[in-house]
Amino acid sequence: MSGAAGHVDPSHKGIALLIATLALVLAFSETLGKAAQTSGLSYNIEASNLWNFYQAKTVRMTTLRTAAEAATLQAGSATPEAVKAQAEAWRKTAARYDSEPETGEGRKELMARAKSAEAKRDRAMAAYHQYEVASGAVQIAIVLASATIITGMNALAWVSAGLGVLGVIFSLIGFLAPTAVHLF
Repeated sequence: MSGAAGHVDPSHKGIALLIATLALVLAFSETLGKAAQTSGLSYNIEASNLWNFYQAKTVRMTTLRTAAEAATLQAGSATPEAVKAQAEAWRKTAARYDSEPETGEGRKELMARAKSAEAKRDRAMAAYHQYEVASGAVQIAIVLASATIITGMNALAWVSAGLGVLGVIFSLIGFLAPTAVHLF
């Protein structure tokens, strides 16, 4: 019996290698998933900030346009030229609030930036979901591979390997084309 203690069943070596490979795939999918989740949250905050800035510009622009129109209507209390000059200055400022390409902080530019951040957020969150599916498949694969050692049922090893391949596929989808597959 003492000679048998050093003997390892060759099939167990294969299963151990399968489990190690699955653990490596799991580590990658979890790491990439957390990175995608963090990016998605960052882009969501960026989009929210840009939309808030857009709304503030809209309020300012509307206020100035209203003031310019009111000043034009109330021209009787001041010289018509001064009122017209002030109204025109307000109109120019309102127009600048609407579009300011040189700074990228006009409403039109802010809208484009916010939509871009939303698109990045959506892609990152789609990748996160693909990595989550991959992680789930690989975790189940590890459990089944471990059960193969205990039960001796080699069919579990094949199912485990299949789930591992599925995990790799979903990891690749998450990395290369996260919006290609929609499961949820």
